[in-house]
Amino acid sequence: MTQMDYKYSLLGSTVDDYHKRPLLLQVDDTPMNLFAILEVKRDLTKRSSAAGCKIRLYGFLFGLAVMFLIMASYVLTGDKKGLLLTPSPYHLNSLVSPGPFAFNLSSVKDYAHIKLVVKSIKSKLEFPSSRQLPELKALMRSDPHMFSVIPRKFLPGIKNPCWYEEFTGNITTDPYKTNLYGRYSRRFRTVFQHLRSAFHHHLLRRNRKLYRMRCLPYFYIIGQPKCGTTDLYDRLRLHPDVKFTTFKEPHWWTRKRFGIIRLSEGLHDRYPVEDYLDLFDQATHQIQGELTANTSGSPSHPKIIIGEASASTMWDNNAWVYFYENTTEGEPLFLIQDFIHAVQPEARFIVMLRDPVERLYSDYLYFGIANKSAEDFHEKVSESLQLFDGCLTEFTMRSCVYNTTVNNAMPVRLQVGLYIVYLIDWLTVFSKEQILVLRLEDHASNRKYTMHKVFDFLNLGPLSKEIESQITRSPASNTRRPADKNLGPMLPITKEILRDFYKPFNEKLAKVLQNDTFLWENNSKL
Repeated sequence: MTQMDYKYSLLGSTVDDYHKRPLLLQVDDTPMNLFAILEVKRDLTKRSSAAGCKIRLYGFLFGLAVMFLIMASYVLTGDKKGLLLTPSPYHLNSLVSPGPFAFNLSSVKDYAHIKLVVKSIKSKLEFPSSRQLPELKALMRSDPHMFSVIPRKFLPGIKNPCWYEEFTGNITTDPYKTNLYGRYSRRFRTVFQHLRSAFHHHLLRRNRKLYRMRCLPYFYIIGQPKCGTTDLYDRLRLHPDVKFTTFKEPHWWTRKRFGIIRLSEGLHDRYPVEDYLDLFDQATHQIQGELTANTSGSPSHPKIIIGEASASTMWDNNAWVYFYENTTEGEPLFLIQDFIHAVQPEARFIVMLRDPVERLYSDYLYFGIANKSAEDFHEKVSESLQLFDGCLTEFTMRSCVYNTTVNNAMPVRLQVGLYIVYLIDWLTVFSKEQILVLRLEDHASNRKYTMHKVFDFLNLGPLSKEIESQITRSPASNTRRPADKNLGPMLPITKEILRDFYKPFNEKLAKVLQNDTFLWENNSKL
């Protein structure tokens, strides 16, 4: 299935917008339009006499040379204070102007100025109330193919959401040949090769027709990045009744569904829902095997459940600006959870959170490419805070959290730690009983306790002591790399600034969850 099978198109040309955008020059903290300067010079030369043309022309060229030298000096010195030369071609909105408190981002001595920025941000905070949910018809119009594939009801007697789908393909052809996950992943190609050999043995024959079983996940680990989701995933995989996709993070709901592999690479072919469902075939075959294994005539009730662990599901809605119409407040018309609820209203979700200050530093160390240091992290935090403050001067907090331009522009993912904003939006769609929120700090200190909470939440049966010991005592997964540990902790002033910034968000989170440990006031460093 290719992009031609969908009735989707971009709302506008991102490349055209990029080329039309003027360069910005800032002098004495006042933004100026470079093209406007050139236009004034051009008009003046038209009104000059013939005798003065050369003089004015030389003056004009001299002015251009001076401006060029100024621009070059900004680039060479790395001063990011006032010059933005290459906005991303994927930023669809206008460039976000910095807040009213401009300062030298490269200096650690700007403590007082950054505190003013944080104070400015906190003065503008207004936590969103329950959002208005979109109608089912609107969701179906936005993604008709997905809703045509996934049925409204699932098979009875099975804990996991599954159904039978008529197989209309040729039994001699490769059912995974066109799967886009296989195109971009060698690991998937290996898995599909194994599935291909057994595929036809799992087809059900009824009334001269062939049917294949399809399943969606029973539960999702939806976030957040660098909060212990990989460790939770690895431990749950050891449970005999829990099966996952062929690897941890398919990112289908948030990215692949829209043709996003990496946002910096633009848009690729959109992954159809069938490609996503193929990822669960291994587990589906086991559920189908349990369902048909009982030959005594009494019904069998498979206990196997499928999980999915894309840590982007809770927060990443960056694709919305490319495919959905804007609202009057610059907020997404649809969110990821709207679609999941439309097809799986009984789904369950696990959220693992962590002190957002430590999360941000861990995120920086893990995803940073080169020249990482505590000083560089401080600079990136300062720049991100200024961008966020600039957004809040024009838009609501919720608009800024979901603003793709701001998210792409910030050098560190400051917004991912605003847990309460995302959680409020999830709780407008799903009930509290369907969302389990855990803390990494608790999980690290007492894995047995947190894993039992997860088992109870997923309605999993009791385990033998041997299996439980294997699950709870295995080494932690995805810990900090030795090279990153050698960089040491963040600067004390950076930590203090971030604690001040995240404090009101943590207070709101603790209030909603009725649990003061989410204030992270007495946390231990992980």
